[in-house]
Amino acid sequence: MAYKEKEIEKIYYSIGEVAEQFNVAPSLIRFWESEFELIQPKKNRKGNRQFTKEDIENVRTIYHLVKQKGFTLQGAKEMLRNDTQAVKDKMEIYDSLKKIRQFHFPLSEGGAHWRLRRVSKQSRFR
Repeated sequence: MAYKEKEIEKIYYSIGEVAEQFNVAPSLIRFWESEFELIQPKKNRKGNRQFTKEDIENVRTIYHLVKQKGFTLQGAKEMLRNDTQAVKDKMEIYDSLKKIRQFHFPLSEGGAHWRLRRVSKQSRFR
């Protein structure tokens, strides 16, 4: 029987790691922390923020509303105040559909599909 090493899973993530996951500046994560009660990472003795996976999911929810859906901060706060779970459920559906779309139409991301279509139209007229 072969020995299989167990993969080590992190419990806490730094603000820099969280910001990198969402491709935003750490200052934006700190700002959202001050604006949204949903984000409350632990702080160690030095005052460094320690984000759990649950904290990261909460940041992801806010990122989805503000950056992907285009809500204002006030609009995102109202959505979360009304029904946080419904927002998270819709976000999961959105992410699932996005993965399906990427699987079925891999060239359509980033406008590559449009460029291919445009080139093929131009070649027909030559």
